[in-house]
Amino acid sequence: MAGAASRVPTIYPTILYDDAKAAMRTLTQGLGFNEEAVYEGENGSVLHAELSCGNGRVMLGSTGREGLFAQAMAGAGPAGVYVVVEEVDEHFARAKEFGVEILMEPTDQDYGSRDYMARDPEGNVWSFGTYAPGSG
Repeated sequence: MAGAASRVPTIYPTILYDDAKAAMRTLTQGLGFNEEAVYEGENGSVLHAELSCGNGRVMLGSTGREGLFAQAMAGAGPAGVYVVVEEVDEHFARAKEFGVEILMEPTDQDYGSRDYMARDPEGNVWSFGTYAPGSG
């Protein structure tokens, strides 16, 4: 089975953005994701992109496209995504320096995690912390 044994994620959050290219800049430059794949339409829209952080990935694209998924996602959002990072304070400093909207500064939680929360330019909430579900 994919996942724990192979370290291949089995869940891939997928978010559509009005300005997918701006979202990609925020996620890569401000929040430390790596660009893995980008497929653009003739009009410059993002048909499909994959960004990674650790062994996880998020898929994203531009709104206004055709197809069942685009129809199902019409008016959806904002989404909330949690990402495990080892160095929360360093990650936070990078996001803040880039100008990402911070909703909660790094905080030690009762359940043992240290995390912070940010919002991307289109209202999606990204949480970054040390809590790794299922790791122990």
